[in-house]
Amino acid sequence: MTPAVQILRNPEEAAIILDPVRLMLLEHLDQPQSASSLSRVLNIPRQKINYHLREMEKAGLVRETETRKRGNCLERLVVATAKHYLVSPEALGKLGAGIPDADSTQDRASPAYLLSTFSRGIRDLVELRQRADDAGMRLSTMTLETEVRFRSPTERGAFSQELAYLLAQLIAQYNDTTVTDGRTFRFVLGSYPFIAPVADENADKAPAKRAVRME
Repeated sequence: MTPAVQILRNPEEAAIILDPVRLMLLEHLDQPQSASSLSRVLNIPRQKINYHLREMEKAGLVRETETRKRGNCLERLVVATAKHYLVSPEALGKLGAGIPDADSTQDRASPAYLLSTFSRGIRDLVELRQRADDAGMRLSTMTLETEVRFRSPTERGAFSQELAYLLAQLIAQYNDTTVTDGRTFRFVLGSYPFIAPVADENADKAPAKRAVRME
């Protein structure tokens, strides 16, 4: 079964997938295709498509599904190895987002800290999924996602304080550092303004625009 997401961890993979032609090819490879069929659809020479497909196959971005005879030639069909692709921050090496000083209250309240925390989560999930795949096990995760509309910044601050208090109570109830066969899980809780679709009189002709109000 084709995985939902394939995460690219090194600069070489990132460089290969970020080529505009290869991105276009991947968008058309949700189903097996040949270089000839892609050439007709995209109006790109078959030789050029074959070159890109070979490079993508070396990087593990596409795979061969079958070889069939067309006249006097053999035609290879390939398909994307995933439905979606994500470049991990570690592909940027030291330039990838890192975690700011945890003792800095100002950093913890900044977008940079939230982005860095999400980046660490991606890196951790990449490593954990690889370990789970190697062991033939299922990776246990949990996602909670919702939207809350506040009447004012004051109420938003009060909500944050109460949420922190309730979370501290839950942690005190369930966190047990004395057990030897338990397993530690990392919980990350962050918030950012919701990006709402903007009504457009031409919405039936074009994708909805998105806007965000900053407070």
